[in-house]
Amino acid sequence: MTELSRIRFGQPVGMCPEAGPAPADKWVILDALTHAAEDFGLNHRTLGVLRALLTFFPDRALPADRGAGVVYPSNRVLAERLNGMPESTLRRHLATLVRSGLVDRHDSANRKRFARFGGVAFGFDLSPLARYAEALQAAADRALARRGQADALRARIAATRQRLLEDGCDAADPLIEDARLCQRRKLPVEELEALAHALDNRLTTALPAAGMSASDSRNERHIQTTDQSESVSSVDIRDSDETPALSEVLDSCHEYQSFFPTRNPDWPTLVSVAERLHPMMGIDTQVFAEARQRMGAERATTVLLCMLETMDRIRKPGAYLRALCQRADRGLLNLGGMLKAASGARLSADNFG
Repeated sequence: MTELSRIRFGQPVGMCPEAGPAPADKWVILDALTHAAEDFGLNHRTLGVLRALLTFFPDRALPADRGAGVVYPSNRVLAERLNGMPESTLRRHLATLVRSGLVDRHDSANRKRFARFGGVAFGFDLSPLARYAEALQAAADRALARRGQADALRARIAATRQRLLEDGCDAADPLIEDARLCQRRKLPVEELEALAHALDNRLTTALPAAGMSASDSRNERHIQTTDQSESVSSVDIRDSDETPALSEVLDSCHEYQSFFPTRNPDWPTLVSVAERLHPMMGIDTQVFAEARQRMGAERATTVLLCMLETMDRIRKPGAYLRALCQRADRGLLNLGGMLKAASGARLSADNFG
């Protein structure tokens, strides 16, 4: 029987190998099928049975001709190779492989598996795996793409959830709880996309006050004009989207020099200082990068330097900066007022000293 296992049963005599479908590497096929197992209704134990069947085929190249890849181990021998899997369990997994179409079954009259000289063999035909090799590889590529997309969505959901919690959202909120639980569950990409979209909408509509100063009066003292009766929070001041003059920024903002002393700074120098300064202020790199994208590098730097002048009044700098980004999107960011407020805060501190 050992010698018979090396005979290519079912392959017609004299057939030219190039005339039929090309053979395929059985282990490459198994690897592709492992990635796409869910698409075929297979689990890891069924794949283990398939791996054991493949070990009974002597060659690595699996022929694609129908009947050319027959193996005929008995259930006892197959169970031994599977570390003593119960025969009832083995039969169930074999039936799953046959139903999936990945393996054909050729039964003898008494349903025994054996081979005879002359090209007659009864057992499991593995040739469908070679015939479907390209389709299996395509399914594996799609499965890997879905998995990568799902991982990216989970990372996005986790980051958005954290931002909402920083802004004061209740951890018991159903949407926040769903965002936490999705990290442990295998959800379809469509559900993850819907959850990410819902979190983005919540973040957009969330009130920024929870992440800024403790009261409206403090907020007005931070971004206000020199006229105490007229603040950005109560007056619709349209932003011109223009970068403030460098001299005005240097005259109003001096606190950064305590951290990064710089002689005759220009805009590139200030932008570089802001890149190193924002982590020290408790602002995430992602938040500051978003501010740069939405405002521009120089305007975002100006905002950061103004915030530094009045850091004692800002409870959550990251949430505060996101709120300013939202004002900038609406054209309501008053950079001139912020510079005047920063200058006033500095003068008050100097006078107090």
